[in-house]
Amino acid sequence: MKIAINTCYGGFGISNKAFEKLLDRKGIAFDKVDNEENRTFLGASYFEAGHAGDNDYYLSDYQFCEDRTDPDLIAVIEEMTKDVDGFASDIKIVEIPDDVEWQIDEYDGIEWVAEKHRTWS
Repeated sequence: MKIAINTCYGGFGISNKAFEKLLDRKGIAFDKVDNEENRTFLGASYFEAGHAGDNDYYLSDYQFCEDRTDPDLIAVIEEMTKDVDGFASDIKIVEIPDDVEWQIDEYDGIEWVAEKHRTWS
């Protein structure tokens, strides 16, 4: 099984170019609106096609990157390699056996895949 993780301080996030490619792979038509105020950090906002400016149709990479095993996400990462990395992220694919119960753990945005086990406190 392939799982996408972030390997640097910051957090998981894909670039705008990667997000556009992911939306294309999923067949989601979108409108891109450049953010004039803070172009270096945000870059652009995305809305479902025909709904620009309507918050109900705002598209975010967070909603599409929750499933780190999503075949479309994995394919985009493999195709784009380093161009996939978003702000403060260094995306990597980790491969583990299919029968392992796993979870993503993290510290300050650096993530790793861990086998699930019981814990008490």
